[in-house]
Amino acid sequence: MDELFETLTLIQTSKIKPIPVLLFGRDFWEQVINFEALIDQGTISAKDIEIFQFVDTAEDAWQAIKKTNHL
Repeated sequence: MDELFETLTLIQTSKIKPIPVLLFGRDFWEQVINFEALIDQGTISAKDIEIFQFVDTAEDAWQAIKKTNHL
C-alpha cells in the first residue's frame, strides 16, 4: 500500500510523468479501499481516481498499457 500511494501521490503532484497504474482485481480493491468514501470525505478528488485503472486479466492490463503510448 505504501508504494501504491506514494506512486499515486507522485503522479498526482506531477513529480513524475504519469505511468500506467493498474490495480488487478476490482472486487478486491473496492473491498479493501473505499475510494468513493475517500472522495465523499474530501480526502481525494474525483479526478484522482483517473490516475489508476482496474484490470482483471493480463490481457486487460496489456490493453491498458498499450493505450498509454509508453511502448
